[in-house]
Amino acid sequence: MYGEHHDLRHDLPEHADAIHELKIADQHFARLFEEYHLVDREIRRVEQQIEARGDTAMEDLKKQRILLKDELLAMIRIHESSELAE
Repeated sequence: MYGEHHDLRHDLPEHADAIHELKIADQHFARLFEEYHLVDREIRRVEQQIEARGDTAMEDLKKQRILLKDELLAMIRIHESSELAE
């Protein structure tokens, strides 16, 4: 949706604790988290007509955001599973 925020804390509030823990403890997660938010901000800038992008470039950004979110969510689920196993 136009201008909708897709930050992980907003989209995945039930995983807030795991996101916080992983950002502190896992550098790879922290890097992907930052990359996800940079891509999301770029998409919002295009949607708000602050920056111009072609349709193909915009679709590529959205695909990149989805892939990053999927990878981050997989890491969150693994982390939460390992927490339950302890």
